[in-house]
Amino acid sequence: MDSIDRKILHVLQRDAAVQVSDLAAEVGLSTTPCWRRVQRLKESGVITRNVVLVDPKKVNVGVTVFVSVRTSMHSQGWFEQFRAAVEAIPEVVEFYRMSGDVDYLLRVVVPDIAAYDQVYKRLIANTQLSDVSSSFAMEELKFTTALPLSYIP
Repeated sequence: MDSIDRKILHVLQRDAAVQVSDLAAEVGLSTTPCWRRVQRLKESGVITRNVVLVDPKKVNVGVTVFVSVRTSMHSQGWFEQFRAAVEAIPEVVEFYRMSGDVDYLLRVVVPDIAAYDQVYKRLIANTQLSDVSSSFAMEELKFTTALPLSYIP
């Protein structure tokens, strides 16, 4: 991956709907070579998908909740059941297995506390958990989906 690929990724992370001709002009290529590079980045798995970002407030999910989960169960069967339960809850938009004191961290988006309570009840319904701790985000100070590209070798 060279500096032109990094420029392409920078632009596409900002606006994936940019026309190839505009992208090419911005990174200093003609259209066809730029299109080929984008295709190569897709084929190699660097670009995994193109998405549209939706304003959470406009779709009534403006409350973000970070949910820390601890469990004493660590079998593969338990994990698969827990994972399936979490994946079945559309309000859970991020799900991580963690190191340290917390076993799993979830980011949940909902319209209000009552809606989160329903998510919480679905989360604990079929899974044995030791502790579930919820923290409500008071204010979003930074949000980006763009990854830093300065670490590319």
